[in-house]
Amino acid sequence: MPFPLAPRARTGPRRRSLLTVAPAALLAAGCSAGPRDTGPAADSPPPASERARVRAARDSRELAERYDVVIAAHAGLAQRLGPLRENAVRHAKAFEELGTSAGSASPSPKSPAPTGTGPSASAPAPVPAKEKDALSGLAAAEREIAGRRLEALLDAPAELAGLLASVAAAGAAHAFLLTEV
Repeated sequence: MPFPLAPRARTGPRRRSLLTVAPAALLAAGCSAGPRDTGPAADSPPPASERARVRAARDSRELAERYDVVIAAHAGLAQRLGPLRENAVRHAKAFEELGTSAGSASPSPKSPAPTGTGPSASAPAPVPAKEKDALSGLAAAEREIAGRRLEALLDAPAELAGLLASVAAAGAAHAFLLTEV
C-alpha cells in the first residue's frame, strides 16, 4: 500500500505575485541600464576587419600599378599581362565596394599606407631588363599578397573572408600563369 503524500508547505513567493512584479522589474532594469553601445567612437581606430579590407583594396591597386610599370617597360607583354592587370583593378573595386555597401564610415581605401613590409611599404622596384625576370617579380608579388589575404581571412567577417579567399585564389592562379613559359 502506497504511503499518502503529505501536502507540501509553500515557501517563497506565490506565482501571482511573481507575475505582478516581473514586468515592473524588467521595465526598471531596461530603464536603469547605462548608455547603449552606439558603435566605435569617431576618434577610435577602425576595426581589424575594416583595416584588412582597406589594405586588400590598396594591395590590389598597387598590384595594378606594378602591372602598368612592367607593361610600359616591356610592351611585348601587354597582351599577356592586360587581363591580369584588369583583374587586379576589379579586385580593388570589389574591396572598395564592400566597404561602401556595409555603410562603412571608415577611412577611404586611398588612405596612407602603414609602415611595414611588402610592396605597400616601399617605392616600386625597378623593372628588370629581361621579360622573364619582370614576370617573376610580378609572380612573387601575387604570391606575397595572396598569402597576406589568406592570413587576413581567418579573422574576417563572412562576406570579407569570402572575397579575400576568392581573390587570394585568383592571385595564386596569376602567379602560376606568370611563371608558365
